Amino acid sequence: MKLKNKWILAAGVVLLVAVLGYGCQAKGSETEPTLAADVQETFIPMVSATGKVLPKEWAMMSLPVAGILDEIKVTEGEVAKKDAVIVRLDGYDQMMAVVKNAEVNYLSATQQLNDFYDRQDVVLAEANMAVAKAQTELEEAEKNRGRKDYRRTSDNTLDGIRADLVVAEQAVKDAEEYYSYFENHKNADDPDRARALSALVAVKKARDKAMYNLNYALGYPDAEELAEADARVMMAEANLAFYQQELAKLNAGPDPEMEALLKAQQDNAKAQLTAAQANLANLELRAPFSGTVGKLYYRVNEWVTPGSPVVMFANLDSFLVETTDLSEIDVAQIQLGAPAKITYDALPDVVTTAKVVFIASKAEQGSGVNYVVRLELDEIPAGLKWDMTAFVDIEIKP
Repeated sequence: MKLKNKWILAAGVVLLVAVLGYGCQAKGSETEPTLAADVQETFIPMVSATGKVLPKEWAMMSLPVAGILDEIKVTEGEVAKKDAVIVRLDGYDQMMAVVKNAEVNYLSATQQLNDFYDRQDVVLAEANMAVAKAQTELEEAEKNRGRKDYRRTSDNTLDGIRADLVVAEQAVKDAEEYYSYFENHKNADDPDRARALSALVAVKKARDKAMYNLNYALGYPDAEELAEADARVMMAEANLAFYQQELAKLNAGPDPEMEALLKAQQDNAKAQLTAAQANLANLELRAPFSGTVGKLYYRVNEWVTPGSPVVMFANLDSFLVETTDLSEIDVAQIQLGAPAKITYDALPDVVTTAKVVFIASKAEQGSGVNYVVRLELDEIPAGLKWDMTAFVDIEIKP
């Protein structure tokens, strides 16, 4: 019933009461005409509209990609928990393998980056050891080069070499004297002569060696020895400089180029995994909340087009009422939170209370200028079902 009809009815009641009151006064009755005032005080202005019953939560679900429907995991009317698989397209197993491979690659890249950070302490310790070793080698090379500026041996060593020469020379004299007894013997096959000669040759060699050692000990390094010693010092200095530079880099933090490379590998592996997971998710529909499968629009082995309705899904534990023919004149008088009474075609003896929880800011497309208003039921009557017809009376301020 529209607002203007209710006003006409109210005016008629008031007029009727006024006439009755006037008739009583004409008869001399002492009763005062208070009925009209009572009617005006109890009258509540309302706007009326037709509506339909809808679940609070419902969704018309579709797939973002095309494919052949491979599995339907539920039946119409079946209750499914949140995230339960409802339907799945062909190719899911192959895409799952791609996801697993991407997961392995991401874990490997992450492990390489973690190992790089974990090894920094070890690498730093190794670099410190390398610097210390290079420092020791440089000191030894410098000491060796410094010794080249002096005589090759110390005084104590030199005395020992001289003593060896004296002993060798005396041995030569003794051997020569002994050999002189056999010198005039012409028989070369005489074993005593041969032994004497052999002993003489041996002590002469020992004397010559002692003489060489003495001459070497008394001398100074030649140019070749100095050049070799200088080269060893230069090499030790270069090694030390290199290891010190590497240590300075490590003390400044991880190698930025290697760190950037490993991070890039990890980021790429993560992107590949995310893409594979998204492609896998596109091949199936999962319940967005716990609810009931209202309708299935495809069968197994049928080709599903992107965006087409596949499943109607709803939570049937809670309902609201949505108006279908509320005019622009009536909607302008409604406020959020306004109380209302609702009756139902299918439930003639049921009247429920409700309140306005939503008022559309734009008219619905279709014939006439009608706005959607949603009302939350204070209680859900037994037998109420999705899409039942409802009649709504919403209170407004006079």
